[in-house]
Amino acid sequence: MIRVVCLFIGYVFGLFQTSYFLGKAHHMDIREHGSGNAGTTNALRTMGKKAAAVTLVCDCLKCVLAVWVIRLLFRESYGDIMSLLVLYGAAGCILGHNFPVTMGFKGGKGIAASVGMILAFDWRLFLIAAVVFFSLFFLFHYVSVSSLASYLVVFVLTVVFGRMGRYGLAFGRRIELYCVMGVLMLLAVYRHRENIKRLLAGTENKITFSKES
Repeated sequence: MIRVVCLFIGYVFGLFQTSYFLGKAHHMDIREHGSGNAGTTNALRTMGKKAAAVTLVCDCLKCVLAVWVIRLLFRESYGDIMSLLVLYGAAGCILGHNFPVTMGFKGGKGIAASVGMILAFDWRLFLIAAVVFFSLFFLFHYVSVSSLASYLVVFVLTVVFGRMGRYGLAFGRRIELYCVMGVLMLLAVYRHRENIKRLLAGTENKITFSKES
């Protein structure tokens, strides 16, 4: 039951759609422009660098805040599985961002919220994922490739760190932790399925920041 509660708390935080509100301030629905997603990359394409930066920070922070609330509420009674509950809360936030009930379940792809998830879950994973992301991005200029590769690295390192005992979980709960992280990675792949098709076709858009915004 506590896992469901954490999912719900995260989901509520995930409903705050930064790019959608910024779009409304620009007298538009961001879901009707660009890629149709309410996320950072589409905010960059449709509203410019400043809007993209605000979207990235706010969507990241909403996941961090969700995790902070979960830690505050349950650290005394569920301290032994806190790392697992943190991941459930973050997963709920990503689900709320991707499938917001308040917007007809049409949200973003969850990458910025996932940045917040990784940061709140394990700062070491965050630093490694950041290096992977920016290295690939500056080499190839594909946000989708950089994001999915970073997610894969985070999943693999979660398993490695878990086996090293860094999350303080018994075997069964470590497996559960790996499964939740694996599902989040697969969800990211699913949400990027159109990007993957364009990558295979050689038509995926590159981001170069060469234009003024």
